[in-house]
Amino acid sequence: MSVFDHIEFDNHEHVAFYHDKEAGLSAIIAIHNTNLGPALGGCRMWPYVSSAEALTDVLRLSKGMTYKAAMANIALGGGKSVIIGDPRKQKTPAMMEAMGRFVDSLGGKYFTAEDSGISVTDLQTMATQSDYIAGVNAQYHYADEQPDGNPAPSTAYGVFVGLKASVEHGLNRSLEGVSVAIQGMGHVGYRLASHLHAAGAKLYVADIFPEGVEKAVAELGATAVAPEEILGLDVDVLAPCALGAAINDQTLPMIKAKVIAGAANNQLAREEIGDMLVERGILYAPDYVINAGGIIDIFHQRMEQSSNAAMRKHIEAIGTTLKEIYTRADAEKSATNRVANIIAEERFSLKG
Repeated sequence: MSVFDHIEFDNHEHVAFYHDKEAGLSAIIAIHNTNLGPALGGCRMWPYVSSAEALTDVLRLSKGMTYKAAMANIALGGGKSVIIGDPRKQKTPAMMEAMGRFVDSLGGKYFTAEDSGISVTDLQTMATQSDYIAGVNAQYHYADEQPDGNPAPSTAYGVFVGLKASVEHGLNRSLEGVSVAIQGMGHVGYRLASHLHAAGAKLYVADIFPEGVEKAVAELGATAVAPEEILGLDVDVLAPCALGAAINDQTLPMIKAKVIAGAANNQLAREEIGDMLVERGILYAPDYVINAGGIIDIFHQRMEQSSNAAMRKHIEAIGTTLKEIYTRADAEKSATNRVANIIAEERFSLKG
């Protein structure tokens, strides 16, 4: 099947496949739209069951980055890259060097950054082969800490700000005593849990890997939950912070939370799920709006002049943007994801 016939193909500008047998690299880069600027999107390494699954993921993720940049009011387009493989077992410096050459071959149309399975060290290795690797020369940190190039702290803070705004709008209360189920205790999920703990929320956490869960239980007083049970907990807020499509036709009936606000990309398996959430009285924070802290971070690192305070203010605007979406969705009796899509499309449509 041609990529043009793929169900997730949405007028993508460029899709490139790369294989380096010696380095053990099989990767795909997808550029969705560059009307607002060069494409930016992280590099994800994951043990996909097939190249078809990897293609589906990169097409969806790259499109989401276009919408994310537009809603975050930054002059960048959307792209993404995926590496097929287990980052815990198959990753090597030679593979990262090869990935750097792959990114470089696109001549600046696409900048990559950190995502699941990729660390700042990996990016530094890629940067030996390309000038188009973001997050390796960080200057700013939203919390006035020493920046290390990892955008996860900014992503987590943005999700926290957005979750707080969502609770205020959907539940008309503060975070004190609010129960939150977090699916995924990775770099972002754990940091989100820390912010919520400090704000007085009650935490329930799950992950297919035990390390983050055990740490959250020990340090944040969280309650560990089996991965297959986390989505159906009777809580106020569900925060998907793992892979996409967690909210689908099979899981939707079990969701009891009245607010869904998390860090994962492409949380809805299909757009119609948003309409179904409205029917069930569940407020959904469009994922590419609430999780834009990372791309905002990278944007500020690339600016000639910015500051910690300017980055923090930009990230905190996520809460304001979400409330604007909610207000418009309420007035139009529409799903929040559809309202966000319309606003984003207005912003990245052809200039002029």
